[in-house]
Amino acid sequence: MSGLLEVENLRIRFGAAEAVRGVGFSMARERLALVGASGAGKSLIGRSILRLLPPGARMSADRLRFEDIDLLQAPPAEMRALRGRRIALVLQDPKFSLNPVMTIGAQIEEAFRLHHGHSRREARERALAMLEAVRLNEPLRVHGLYPQQVSGGMGQRAMIAMMLAGDPDLLIADEPTSALDARATLGVLEVLDDLVARRGMGLLFISHDLDLVAGFCDRVLVLEAGEVVEDCAAAALAEAQHPATRRLLAARLSLGVL
Repeated sequence: MSGLLEVENLRIRFGAAEAVRGVGFSMARERLALVGASGAGKSLIGRSILRLLPPGARMSADRLRFEDIDLLQAPPAEMRALRGRRIALVLQDPKFSLNPVMTIGAQIEEAFRLHHGHSRREARERALAMLEAVRLNEPLRVHGLYPQQVSGGMGQRAMIAMMLAGDPDLLIADEPTSALDARATLGVLEVLDDLVARRGMGLLFISHDLDLVAGFCDRVLVLEAGEVVEDCAAAALAEAQHPATRRLLAARLSLGVL
């Protein structure tokens, strides 16, 4: 599949150590999962698309293209315009992603004003509508709360609402449910599934949870030591034969996960 994002021979180094080694894949407006053990390079790949790598990282690629935009050559101003507006990033823990001194509503309103130039009144109306779209009960009440006043699941939904304010074509979700309990995880997945289907977005879903991605995504890329070692349909993940994938499946089973 192609059409939305194309990555060829992506490499990321920290000094002499190569953390991502020749990764290549393409995706359309689908739900594509990146899975692998901790340290496999999943988050680095997600952040490289937005050129938001940590200090000291050096990135190179033969191709890194989002629709008609060369992400390797795009100037800083163009990248700033892309972030949030056409490509959005949802991180794993809203406690560290949301501003603790601004209400949830104010943060979402700020995103609408930034990306669309809405007036304060328009931004407020859109923020309330977005809180409702991510299935938060009592959106008016949540609008006036601070991040530390809501549960992890509510905070993550608020984060998704803020990231979707730009109406992006690609949403990168980096372990968005790892800090949540089972009930909150299900709620967030239902929100993402509904929004991706209705908006026609592409979703790059980064996770270590094979069971979760097998039931939620369309396709899975398995990473090991910075390399893609498996590319398969999510429904066929249990039958994948690469040794790295079999090890991940065996680790899951050894922990009693069915």
